[in-house]
Amino acid sequence: MNKNSFVHLHLHTAYSFLDGAIHLDGLFKKLIENGQTAVAITDHGAMFGTVDFYKKALKNNIKPIIGCEVYLAPNDRHNKNYGKDEDKSYHLILLAKNNQGLKNLQHLVSKGFLEGFYYKPRIDMALLEEYREGLICLSACLAGEIPKLIVRDNFNLAIDKAREYEDIFGKGNFYLELQENGLSEQRIVNNNLIEISKKTNIPVVATNDSHFLNKEDFATHHILMCIQTQNTLNSSKSNHMGHTAELYVKTPDEMWAAFKDIP
Repeated sequence: MNKNSFVHLHLHTAYSFLDGAIHLDGLFKKLIENGQTAVAITDHGAMFGTVDFYKKALKNNIKPIIGCEVYLAPNDRHNKNYGKDEDKSYHLILLAKNNQGLKNLQHLVSKGFLEGFYYKPRIDMALLEEYREGLICLSACLAGEIPKLIVRDNFNLAIDKAREYEDIFGKGNFYLELQENGLSEQRIVNNNLIEISKKTNIPVVATNDSHFLNKEDFATHHILMCIQTQNTLNSSKSNHMGHTAELYVKTPDEMWAAFKDIP
């Protein structure tokens, strides 16, 4: 297989406010230099950058994949009554594979703001059932529902949840998302996701949860995260869960090297 065939399917642009730091001109320049031909946009909870992303992708002869990392309510999107330590939302990657999927993704994101907003624009499983057509779903980062179940030693429940997502989106439209970011929890999650894949035949996919363009941009992005969370650089809380220098737009060679044991 051509190594340049690797496609980033989990990527946050500067339109992912106070979260992503990837400017589109720099992104497409790097993709072209690496011989890549497609890329996804998956900003958090919103689709503000979709039109700009789409137009610039086509201008640079890059296939645009329109997506979003949505926030999923643990139960009903209308519920806003949670205990202090309860999960208020999970992350979930949705990618449109055709025009119907794009329309459904727009419906979901809009309803997240209009009906489910609680700190974040949230959808729920009922909405996923209603607007599933034309969408591909990935299980997301450590903040996803399945990874969280794994970290909390609920392996069997994680299997059940993976099957539930596959039932909603259909075979071939749901993937267990592996990442290689240097975090110990991620290694645990990856190993368990591979086991779930073996037990359920749900395929795995490699992503990098890219938030900044190059590795040396980490310090700048760290400042951005401090602004988002209202912390200072010197605060003990400034080292946010999952925030590492590995979350940049890696080359195909880097991604193939990171997952050489999982071809």
